[in-house]
Amino acid sequence: MRRHPAVLVVAGAAAVWCAAAVPVTAVPAARAAALAGTWGTAIEVPGLGALNQGGWTQLNQVSCGAAGNCVAVGSYADGAFHTQAFLVSETNGTWRSAVEVPRSGILNAGGGAGADSVSCVSAGNCTAIGHYTDGAGHGQAFAISETNGNWGTAVKVPGVGGLNRFGTPIVHDSVSCASAGNCAAVGAYRDGASRSQVFVVSETNGTWGTAIKMPFSGILNWAGSADAGPVSCGAAGNCAAVGSYHARGPDSTQAFVVSETNGTWGTAIEVPGSQTLNAGLNASGVSVSCVSAGNCTAVGFYFDGVGSPSGRQQVFVVRETNGTWRHAIQIPGAGLFDAGSGAGVTSVSCATAGNCAAGGTYEDSFLAQQAFVVNETSGTWGDPIEVPGSAALNGERLAIVGSVSCASAGNCTAGGFYTDASRPSHEQPFVVSQTNGTWGNAIQVPGSGTLNAGDAKVTSVSCRAAGICAAGGTYTDAAGHTQSFVVNQS
Repeated sequence: MRRHPAVLVVAGAAAVWCAAAVPVTAVPAARAAALAGTWGTAIEVPGLGALNQGGWTQLNQVSCGAAGNCVAVGSYADGAFHTQAFLVSETNGTWRSAVEVPRSGILNAGGGAGADSVSCVSAGNCTAIGHYTDGAGHGQAFAISETNGNWGTAVKVPGVGGLNRFGTPIVHDSVSCASAGNCAAVGAYRDGASRSQVFVVSETNGTWGTAIKMPFSGILNWAGSADAGPVSCGAAGNCAAVGSYHARGPDSTQAFVVSETNGTWGTAIEVPGSQTLNAGLNASGVSVSCVSAGNCTAVGFYFDGVGSPSGRQQVFVVRETNGTWRHAIQIPGAGLFDAGSGAGVTSVSCATAGNCAAGGTYEDSFLAQQAFVVNETSGTWGDPIEVPGSAALNGERLAIVGSVSCASAGNCTAGGFYTDASRPSHEQPFVVSQTNGTWGNAIQVPGSGTLNAGDAKVTSVSCRAAGICAAGGTYTDAAGHTQSFVVNQS
């Protein structure tokens, strides 16, 4: 068995007249059905097959600026088996043809590029960030923006090359935009001594500043082994990022948060309270979501030290309120995670302050990995639950939520994958929606069975309104090539 490391209205006289024919209870039921939305059929990313001559693609992220107006980004292998960056846009409900990120091929003289992250603030106004290898074989970062529906060309992110003196590929890039032309990006690189560091860089009014090494407080990251997680912006110049660093005395990995306030990046700090939780000496910030300036929620994992050698992996949440990070707590009710080796979290999304959802995977008493979701409602975290219906799908006992997106309080969507009961087993993509605070049953992505001859998964979900989302991911076709798909909920 393959294992995944635990790291998921009617008003007026007409209403009175027809009350006898249509029960009143049908009105909220119909509204709930509308909020839940209906998933269409997954399609191969248009045009990507023509680009993907090497038979490998990876769709990394989807972001929707408005209902039916989304962008997905990723990478593919060209005919020379060099990796290139692609983007594909949906306009008014129709996915256009994927294109190589304009000018990225010129930058990518070393043949190793990919678009890693995208953030859309409105229809036709998006920014993507990615990586490439220059002619000297050094890793660099690029950014590209769409303004009023028109894509510009990829530009080298200033300062990253000077930081990345060891020349290794830039990894774990992430971008978030609060408004058009006002974004922040983070990523990991290696300095001249081959120590792993994190860069931060901001775009202000359409102009990118110079990337800087993220400052750590005191002797944090003394061993030079920091890693970047995602970034999220609640307002222009007000963002937060998470990740991990190598701590000293005792030797351990700890989780950090760092905030940008009014355009200035502060000093990264250990997630308050996480060291107490992290008795197993291995923790990391995994995902963050900001709803306004200084109001963010982050999730991550730690090892509790219960058992040998480092205990069970558990999930923490931590909130920033009015610019101050509070103490991290274990997700309440996480006893669900204690039967096996624990749990890993992958994604958090907040619709408003105190109303969030997160997801990931946990190991049950049968040593099977199941997908879970957990909600915060009006500032209080509930108990995590196994994704409804996922156990019935999960024939080979491996399921995980990979992405969560909340359009409004109590209306969220998650996507991921499970392994079916076929012989040999295959990974299949699923989606599940929450409506008015209640999670429905997970379903296999419609149409994915026709596309997928091997393994498939949802890698990213983005919702702009309740029941109106887009998701994307990868699958293996009948020729054994990796392809990418998109699917819409409307």
